[in-house]
Amino acid sequence: MKRPKLKKASKRMTCHKRYKIQKKVREHHRKLRKEAKKRGCKKPRKDPGVPNSAPFKEALLREAELRKQRLEELKQQQKLDRQKEQEKKRKLETNSGVKPSNLEPVKEEFGQGKAKDKPKSGKQNPKKLYCQELKKVIEAADVVLEVLDARDPLGCRCPQVEEAIIQSGQKKLVLVLNKSDLVPKENLENWLNYLKKELPTVVFRASTNLKDKGKIIKHLKVRKRAPFKSEVCVGKDGLWKLLRGFQEVYGKAIQVGVIGFPNVGKSSIINSLKQERICNVGVSMGLTRCMQVVPLDKQITVLDSPSFIVSPLNSASALALRSPASIEVVKPVEAASAILSQADARQVVLKFTVPDFKNPLEFFTSLAQRRGLHRKGGSPNLEGAAKLMWSEWTGASLGYYCPPPTSWTPSPHFNEGIVTDMKRGLNLEELEKNNAHSIQTVRGPRLASSILFQSSGLTNGIIEEKDIPEELPKQKEKKQEDGEDYKDLDSDQEIVDEEAGEKSSDVSGAGEAWKALPEESQADESAPSYISDKMTEEEDDAYDFSIDYV
Repeated sequence: MKRPKLKKASKRMTCHKRYKIQKKVREHHRKLRKEAKKRGCKKPRKDPGVPNSAPFKEALLREAELRKQRLEELKQQQKLDRQKEQEKKRKLETNSGVKPSNLEPVKEEFGQGKAKDKPKSGKQNPKKLYCQELKKVIEAADVVLEVLDARDPLGCRCPQVEEAIIQSGQKKLVLVLNKSDLVPKENLENWLNYLKKELPTVVFRASTNLKDKGKIIKHLKVRKRAPFKSEVCVGKDGLWKLLRGFQEVYGKAIQVGVIGFPNVGKSSIINSLKQERICNVGVSMGLTRCMQVVPLDKQITVLDSPSFIVSPLNSASALALRSPASIEVVKPVEAASAILSQADARQVVLKFTVPDFKNPLEFFTSLAQRRGLHRKGGSPNLEGAAKLMWSEWTGASLGYYCPPPTSWTPSPHFNEGIVTDMKRGLNLEELEKNNAHSIQTVRGPRLASSILFQSSGLTNGIIEEKDIPEELPKQKEKKQEDGEDYKDLDSDQEIVDEEAGEKSSDVSGAGEAWKALPEESQADESAPSYISDKMTEEEDDAYDFSIDYV
């Protein structure tokens, strides 16, 4: 049956309604004119020019004409410079495939002009470029902030980088425990007492909801609401006072380098100190690709750096958690299984609301059914469930914790003299007070609702370019084909949409894995549950209002 053509809604209206609208518009314009008259806003007067009776009139007119020509030439030159910069960016993107990560232009030589430090060679390995940029930050910094994830502080420390900082000269190394709201308070206090025996440690919680720099926001008449948990920054005052006290002792302006493994919150800390979104941040790992200089004030400048390069000699769980390319090089199921093997199984079952499992394959099957991840034919999407679990574990929403070692042992690259030098010139008493206040302020999860995770210890990194292993041809082909699909797995529905268009030939692997499971586990699995992402009434109203406003 042929569908009838749907007619558009008529725009005709009654004369009464049309005249009423016109009357309201006239009243509104009259009100605006009245307010403008009260404020005294008048039309700008036209320039009368140089009077004929003025002396040296011809010379003045000639000078004005020359000034106008110089301004036009300057504008033309600036336009050409911008075009050249855009061409350079395009060449770099096409040659190296590395896009500029930072939003704002930064200073090239610590206060001399504004330009971003870009890698010189486009065909060079990106990992080698990261090492070069990291060395620049370490050499230029007077104070180095090593950012640690409070959920696994020991796994976020890199002995090779710390040793390089010690050997580079009289530099201060300070540990920053970020994401402190994702661990229980008892565990946070234990880690603070453990780490401060070796190095000065700051408890921090970066704010993730900041305005972009230069973004114009129209002020609307809306109700004022309390700030969300993610909007509150904890520990900023303590870190500011620590840096300010060292700068006063140092006697001149200082450079502060921010370093760490991927996704520990380096750029978020800088944005929180600056109170605006200067550095690019996101869920995906490795967004910062080069050094960025951010001046906080006239005396303190912060240097953002790319993440550490993880050594392939680390354990499978360390590679899965700390390497941004782990989900490409390692199979998703293997990477997620390595993480799952070090977590408490009973608490994982409660957190993800799945039945008990005997092996990781059974867990991924249950998770796929629970979240509605299926391939064609109804078989569970094991790879999608593994990627989902990996993205939640490395993101900033899942709460888990690692117990600190029972006995404190100093790191092999530290001794008593180095520890004393690192603490000299810093006001540690005031830092302890600020840390205690931060622990009271932060709202962490309960110990029973968090997942216990066994840390694999210090994570080895690569700081020398010659130590970076060359990529195999197979890995390069796989990266070109697959790209960085794992970065797009921010929600369950996105994974469903991705896997819905896959070919039927991809179903065989998951189907064989499903058949390989014991019959009991298949019988015990609950039916797939549909999770609907419904808006609340307030969100729906806000959405309708935004559409009407646009």
